Amino acid sequence: MGSGRFLTRERKLALARFFRNWPAVFGLTVIVAIVFTALFAPMLAPYDPEEQFFDGLSLTGMPLPPNDTYLLGTDLLGRDLLSRIIYGARVSLVIGVVANGVALLIGILLGTIAGYFQGRLGLVIMRFTDLMMAFPALLLAIALAAILRPSMWIVAMVIAMVNWVQIARVVYSQVLSLRRRDFIQAATALGARTGRILFRHIMPHLIPTVVVWGTLGIATTVLLEATLSYLGVGVQPPTPSWGGIINESQSYFIDAPWLIIFPGLAILLMSLSFNLVGDALRDAIDPERSGSNV
Repeated sequence: MGSGRFLTRERKLALARFFRNWPAVFGLTVIVAIVFTALFAPMLAPYDPEEQFFDGLSLTGMPLPPNDTYLLGTDLLGRDLLSRIIYGARVSLVIGVVANGVALLIGILLGTIAGYFQGRLGLVIMRFTDLMMAFPALLLAIALAAILRPSMWIVAMVIAMVNWVQIARVVYSQVLSLRRRDFIQAATALGARTGRILFRHIMPHLIPTVVVWGTLGIATTVLLEATLSYLGVGVQPPTPSWGGIINESQSYFIDAPWLIIFPGLAILLMSLSFNLVGDALRDAIDPERSGSNV
């Protein structure tokens, strides 16, 4: 009972620290707005993102700048840029959540197994993790995406395959430390099963780390997806993605800068928001690490 009250009090203090962080509140507001936009894209988008309008290009065949009809202008095919950015939020959010979720599951599973069981199994897992970390994530993702047939789900899995290594290392070190704690040794001595020790005694201590890494990882995933789409090995046209919009429009940067600026701002805002929230969660959960005296 006393432990439960203590945990509840700690959670309340963590929430209070989080909501006193105004950049984090701003980031959370932006994330909620992006999620709302992605969920209700068909109702919010003024036009079909793939429809090419006859009046969407100038007499010389150039994209139209922002105007009363097309609020953010049109792209090189006469499609409404605002509608494509709204639908692109779906792609970035789905890939960010799915890819990061799969990466977390792989990293937690391998890190926990290696840290708890150790021995040859742990050695093999961690050497494989080190091998994966030796490859630049972007180059490995490009190679995998180029080999496989690019699609939204394939891109998500490719990103997950290159992003699990960091969380695996962090979980491994934490489990290795927890395994030597007195309460784990006592549970082992009392004959507790391995599954019970892992799920009842170790996993709860990993939740703060998983929450923080899960939030920060989405920002990294969004940037990696945008990079792959920009390089042409990510989500393929006509599916709208922010990186893909920039890729399609880069030759019009001088004459139609809005085609680069608006999707670029969307990528920046989404990544920044998740980073702000992730940093605030880390500081709220572990105030000593951030230097807070609250």
